[in-house]
Amino acid sequence: MAKSDVKVLGAWPSPFVMRPRIALNIKSVDYEFLQETLGSKSELLLKSNPVHKKIPVLIHGDKPVCESLIIVEYIDETWSSAPSILPSDPYDRATARFWAAYVDDKFFPSMKEIGFAEGVEAKKAAIQQLVDGLILLEDAYVKCSKGKPFFGGNQIGYLDIAFGSYLGWLRVTEKSNEVKLLDEAKTPGLAKWAEIFCADPAVKDVMPETDKLAEFAKVLAKMRAAPPK
Repeated sequence: MAKSDVKVLGAWPSPFVMRPRIALNIKSVDYEFLQETLGSKSELLLKSNPVHKKIPVLIHGDKPVCESLIIVEYIDETWSSAPSILPSDPYDRATARFWAAYVDDKFFPSMKEIGFAEGVEAKKAAIQQLVDGLILLEDAYVKCSKGKPFFGGNQIGYLDIAFGSYLGWLRVTEKSNEVKLLDEAKTPGLAKWAEIFCADPAVKDVMPETDKLAEFAKVLAKMRAAPPK
C-alpha cells in the first residue's frame, strides 16, 4: 500500500487520534499523518467529516472513515491478514466493545472532571470517582486478559487501544494533582499493563511525552479561560 493511499487527519495530543495510529502500526500499514492546527479546521477535515467536523479521520484512497473506534474496526477488517485487533469470540468481542464504551462515556469524563473541580473537597471527590473507575477496569483486565499481558491476550487488542490511548492524559492528571492513580496496591494488573502497553513498538512512538502533554494542557486551559472574541 502506497503511503499516500492512507492518511490520518489528527493532532498529536488527542487520545482519539492515537487509536487509528496504533491500529495501523499493529497492521504494519504505512500512512501519512496530517496534523490539524489547534483552533482551526482544515478544508480537508471539513470535507472528510462534514457531520461532526472532528478528528480523527482515516482517509483510505478517497474514502473517509470517521470516529476513532469505528476507524479501528475498519482497519482490523480491511487489513485482515495482519494480527487481529478485535477478539474472534463473539462474547469476548462484545465485552471488549462494552468496556471501550465505558472508558469513553464514563472514565474519560471522570478524568476531565478533576480539572474542572473547584475546591479541595470537590477535587477529592472527583479523584475518588476516577479511582473507583480504575478499580472497575482492574477487574475487567483480570477477566479479559485471562492471565496474559494485554486485555486482548498476548497482543494489543481493541480494548487495549481504547483505554490505553488515555494513559498520556492520565499521567498528566497524576502530575498536575500530585496523586498516584495507577496504584500498584489497588490496581496492580493495570499498573503493569500500562508499562507493557506504552513500551510496545506499536505505541511508544505515538504516546505523547507527559511533560509535553502537560504544557499543552496549560495552553488549553488558557484558551478556555480567555473571553470570547
